[in-house]
Amino acid sequence: MSIEENVATQENAVLLLNSGDVDAFVNTLFAVDAIDHDPAPGQGPGREGYRTFFRSLTIAFPDAHLEPAVHVVADDKIAFAYTLIGTHKGQFNGIAPTGKRVEVRGLQIGRFESGQIVERWGSSDELGILTQIGAAPSGEESVVYTMKNLFSG
Repeated sequence: MSIEENVATQENAVLLLNSGDVDAFVNTLFAVDAIDHDPAPGQGPGREGYRTFFRSLTIAFPDAHLEPAVHVVADDKIAFAYTLIGTHKGQFNGIAPTGKRVEVRGLQIGRFESGQIVERWGSSDELGILTQIGAAPSGEESVVYTMKNLFSG
């Protein structure tokens, strides 16, 4: 597929996620056996791992909304910077709903084949989410948490 078609797939997938259609989002964007080089804690492999992760995210933040900031395209890769906004209305990483609104930045790099991501690298500011919902570790625990998540995977 062309660069333009890959960008269109990425943009369409964001619209699907923002509409709450997790299944269509995942099926549109990720190949069945897509590899995630930076999976979320507990995320399984392939498309089903993404589906499980995004379902849990939208349960924790039912109004989750991605706001794209920048797309950088090179050959078969798209770097995608975004802001994730949502209200904590469901359990997130074992933390009961707080009703607090979060806004964090993230970056994803996807390698596309046949119009879908087959490899993904990226990060969202999970510590920022925890801080904004009042559940962030403090002091030395924060440093350990940050280092563990920076260098895991």
